[in-house]
Amino acid sequence: MSDMTLEKKIEATEAILLEVATSAAPGAVQVAWTGGKDSTVVLFIWRAVMAHGGRGSVRAINLDTGCKFTEIIAFRDRLAVEWDVDLTIARPNIVLKDYPLAVDPVSCCRELKVEPLQQAIRDQAATHLLTGIRRDEHPDRAGRKEFEVRTRPDHVMVNPILEWTEMDIWAFHSRFNLPFCELYERGYRSLGCQPCTTKPGEGAEERSGRDQAKERVMETLTSLGYF
Repeated sequence: MSDMTLEKKIEATEAILLEVATSAAPGAVQVAWTGGKDSTVVLFIWRAVMAHGGRGSVRAINLDTGCKFTEIIAFRDRLAVEWDVDLTIARPNIVLKDYPLAVDPVSCCRELKVEPLQQAIRDQAATHLLTGIRRDEHPDRAGRKEFEVRTRPDHVMVNPILEWTEMDIWAFHSRFNLPFCELYERGYRSLGCQPCTTKPGEGAEERSGRDQAKERVMETLTSLGYF
């Protein structure tokens, strides 16, 4: 799959999303939209699939941990209006000023991200969650599948751009003139919570600016429900 052209990857992604659109109940599909470059591509293609079939509004869940970059929050809010996204913002029921951010990456991600996500899936009665993860961005994502059955709560996690590369993502952004958060222009390549995100060094890997303690436990976080 790695030698596929971008056009073939787009077609494959569209086919996956069309399968979801024709099999899932109306309103039961949510995009896990972070506001980042990758999930924005998924959101864009999903909007096109939904619009082509007259299948109703586009719904998305955004995880707002309370410690995101202000720039990504502003971008999220602006684009949700421009693209008419039915957006659910999932927040943790935690007082952040008393919380030990990033001390224990498993506990932190579980309590600030996974548990609010699971609650949002329940509240929205979602049966399918569309993500923007890619195989090449992390070794523990290399073995991920396009359709993954999840529990707590029961749903199908759909990963329609697994075969895309970072270059594919930016080529797609350029081709369709997609908006993106200004932080990318400042040198960031992967955006997470502000305390756990820095600019990667020259020649470094895409996610090298992420908290490396968290990166080392990605498999554990995925097993808990993280995408």
